[in-house]
Amino acid sequence: MSEAPPRLDSIEVVEDRTAGSRCDEGFLRIARLRLRNRYADGTTSDVYPCDVLTRPGSDAVVAVLFEVDGRRRVRVLLRDAPRAPVYLRAAKRFVHPDPRVYTSLLELVAGMVEGDDGPGEAGLGRRAALESSEEAGLDVPADAFRSIGGESFASPGTGDEKLYFCAGEADLARARPGAGDGSVMEQGARVVVMELAEAIEACRRGEIPDLKTEVGLLRLADHLGFVPQLGCFADELPPEWRARYARLGVAPREGSR
Repeated sequence: MSEAPPRLDSIEVVEDRTAGSRCDEGFLRIARLRLRNRYADGTTSDVYPCDVLTRPGSDAVVAVLFEVDGRRRVRVLLRDAPRAPVYLRAAKRFVHPDPRVYTSLLELVAGMVEGDDGPGEAGLGRRAALESSEEAGLDVPADAFRSIGGESFASPGTGDEKLYFCAGEADLARARPGAGDGSVMEQGARVVVMELAEAIEACRRGEIPDLKTEVGLLRLADHLGFVPQLGCFADELPPEWRARYARLGVAPREGSR
């Protein structure tokens, strides 16, 4: 059994290179543009500034790893790891004070799309499988993943990144902190298994303050036909309620009704 990672105490800013850096260098880049809108009637808007945040590849895959046991309890895997940008909020002042110090953040497994992943469902499954191995130590075949709904922009007011959500069933008891990508940003992570309804509730209470995770968990519930508010599956509902149940744009899991 691997040793637990050391608990993060703090993150120190050793150097702030902002003033001497170009906006078109580094991992995250900012395009500082001046734009003009053109309208169908031939008119145009005033010129206005627009900053666009981007990174290599732009898009990412969210891997929603789950298991359903013999009692039909649904459990999901989350990754608890430091997130430096969120931790550094502690040095700022906000209109709505945030007293918490985020030494770590619970999230679903996720990772950036890379050029050799390939297009379509197969490419998404390949990326989801690779991230599951890197971040959770799980060997899940690429073809075990299914898209759960369409892609969504992460923060369209500031960047062009899209998130693709995939669900994959796995033996979560075998999960362990993966090797990550080898960077310090990936160190100190641990894996956490929670019941699906409990994890959704934690998102709503702000204990898991990550929007992609809340969206992914809710989509998983639809994919499985699970009703978290009732703690049961749609096929366990009375016939009149079962007939009214709809998955709202998320394809059902194979074999579910």
